[in-house]
Amino acid sequence: MFVEKVKTAGLAHLSYLVGAGAEAAVVDPRRDCEIYVEIARARGARITHVFETHRNEDLVSGAARLAEMTGAPVHHGPNPAGRVRYADCVREGDCFRFGKLRLEVLETPGHTDDSLSFALYDEGFGEQAVAVFTGDALFIGDVGRTDFYPERAEEVAELLYDSLGKLLRLGDQTLVYPAHGAGSVCGSGMAEREFSSLGYERANNPMLQYADRAAFVDAKLRERHRQPPYFRLMERLNLEGAGAPSTRWGRGLAPPPITPKALAALLQDRAPPRVLDVRAVAAFCGAHIPGAVSMPVAMVPAFAGWLLEPDETLVLVADDRSQAEEAAPALMRIGYDRLEAVLVGMEPWASAGLSFATLPMVSVNQVADRVETQQGGWRLLDVRDDDEVAAKRIDGAAHLFAGDVRRRLDELEAGQAYTVMCGSGVRATIAASVLQASGISQVDVFMGSMAAWQATG
Repeated sequence: MFVEKVKTAGLAHLSYLVGAGAEAAVVDPRRDCEIYVEIARARGARITHVFETHRNEDLVSGAARLAEMTGAPVHHGPNPAGRVRYADCVREGDCFRFGKLRLEVLETPGHTDDSLSFALYDEGFGEQAVAVFTGDALFIGDVGRTDFYPERAEEVAELLYDSLGKLLRLGDQTLVYPAHGAGSVCGSGMAEREFSSLGYERANNPMLQYADRAAFVDAKLRERHRQPPYFRLMERLNLEGAGAPSTRWGRGLAPPPITPKALAALLQDRAPPRVLDVRAVAAFCGAHIPGAVSMPVAMVPAFAGWLLEPDETLVLVADDRSQAEEAAPALMRIGYDRLEAVLVGMEPWASAGLSFATLPMVSVNQVADRVETQQGGWRLLDVRDDDEVAAKRIDGAAHLFAGDVRRRLDELEAGQAYTVMCGSGVRATIAASVLQASGISQVDVFMGSMAAWQATG
């Protein structure tokens, strides 16, 4: 018997291959799902079932594709929003066996209406559950968000409270296997570890310490979570079933290279591609293609769904092929398939005599002088999240979350000068690049941002 975890960096997504003997099942597969077949083969097993804990909002499910690859049926919970077209509906108490391993279905709504958990039993040793796959109902150190049905806010919070009670009744010995770890947008207080038990969570998870249902519901109603616009795309794809990504590039490969002159010609088209620069912020600020959006490769999972349109054709600018190979699957996992090409480095672009732009960086002393003198026609724009701004802010700074910048450009004045800040300068560069690409020419980045401001007193 085995349980093997597959972690998808950036999205903090956790999926699992579980099996016994020659049979195995996958719980919550990601879109690039060849990895599960490879692990099963190494274990001497074949994948006979695919289980989904719920219809994901933050990534494209690989269940439909994995079913095509293996012939394994997909099992999903009852979904009032519409039937998941590639899956069979399973209900409370349904059981599946793999040798002496038994997987039992629990309906655990609250995060979503179709949320399921899967309790794991070893029938060769006792009658208690060994583990439970909790999806987005219970995390390590937190529980699932309940804001996807605002018109039913109190009802779904109560549903989650009842679902958590059902999970806890499995017993303190039960290991917890959630669908996400720390850093996921599906929760805000997750622990920086990916192992726990129901007993430990019962004693230490802050969301399991409320005295009664009313206190729990009140706490959930006071939560504030952001919903990136790409969530709607994920919901649609995960209802219909997403297929394989573009055949122009395969697993572990980036889109084909493009020459500077060919890219320059593309950018003159009536519908030019969006240039996404995944290099480090210092490299972008030093030289970039005019109109490009900065998004360092590690930030792609966090901000692509906020700042890119799902139907946009993309061209990457990367330091090297390996950086492009990291960015491409990160985009594919959240539904951005239209990757046309990659330009490796800015040196060939400059050597071809093509124009490039820069993004000025300013120091903490320069910003302090501007704040003190209150220069006319200048604003300090803070693009951190709400909780960061509430904890510490610079007097007079305007606040606009980095993910909202592209959709709220009309709130900014084209003739105004902006210095953009965040916690360190990375998100500020992303937001400033969007401003610059939109035609706001007087923009610079507060490098070091709040970290530098606090470090200098």
